Amino acid sequence: MGRQAGFSAGSGAGMLVSEGDPEAKYTELETIGKGGFGTVCMAVETATGEEVAIKKISLLQESSNELCVNEIQVMRHHKNGNLVNYVDSYLVDEELWLVMEYMDGGSLHDVIRETRMAEGEIAAVSRECLQGLDFLHSKQVIHRDIKSHNILLGLDGSVKLADFGLAAQLTAERSKRRSAVGTTYWMAPEIFTSKPYGPKVDIWSFGIVGMEMVEGAPPYLMKTSRTVRQLISSGGTPKLQNPRQQSAWLRDFLRCCLETDEDRRWSAQELLQHPFVTSAKPTSSLTPLIVAAQQFMADRRY
Repeated sequence: MGRQAGFSAGSGAGMLVSEGDPEAKYTELETIGKGGFGTVCMAVETATGEEVAIKKISLLQESSNELCVNEIQVMRHHKNGNLVNYVDSYLVDEELWLVMEYMDGGSLHDVIRETRMAEGEIAAVSRECLQGLDFLHSKQVIHRDIKSHNILLGLDGSVKLADFGLAAQLTAERSKRRSAVGTTYWMAPEIFTSKPYGPKVDIWSFGIVGMEMVEGAPPYLMKTSRTVRQLISSGGTPKLQNPRQQSAWLRDFLRCCLETDEDRRWSAQELLQHPFVTSAKPTSSLTPLIVAAQQFMADRRY
């Protein structure tokens, strides 16, 4: 019980984890992801047959404890149609099990890797992600790790932000952050130059996701992380390889996201009014794309 008490102590909201045995409540079906933190599996709630995803995080590393507390607090306190929904959390031996809704369409990263996205589809994903970011930012939360891997999809075309381990809650006393966290290729210039930063770091990161959707990968992917830091902190806005192949609206949308001056970079709320975003197709238009990506991946496996 020592670890459990210690784990909940920082929450400020009583126990962060539920009592009970999740192994009795859920039947695991398959592993759907692995990372430095642990594994993610798909399971069903035995009583209802409802599908869930269970993220199992090892608590043996001190750093992961903080990430777990962060992720649970953000997900528990901030529910929105464009954020992956929190269900419950449990301690099982030396692991935290984070139970959340299962997104049956995989990640945006899978779609980008397997297919080519049309502008209407890029705009639909952009609108949904910006709605999620606008909600988080209105609650003074910065995500700090926006990338295609952390944007999950449903086969119905739903688009949701996930993975809140690096999120930061701003307060009146602490309205900016300084710590250099995130994933290098998606990080904003003000993080690399150690300036205090706010929610607009997420907008830069989403601009890089926009470039991923257009080109299949973030800029500078083949370069070392040190070179990327130098290029982003001093080299200005990353450029599309073939800008003339894209509409003026899309190019302008990316420019508004990837403005190196944080003050001039548009907010999520402003970007939701951008003509590129307001021209988006309905999310149901994403279904054929998601199905095609899953089919390509399945074909490769067999």
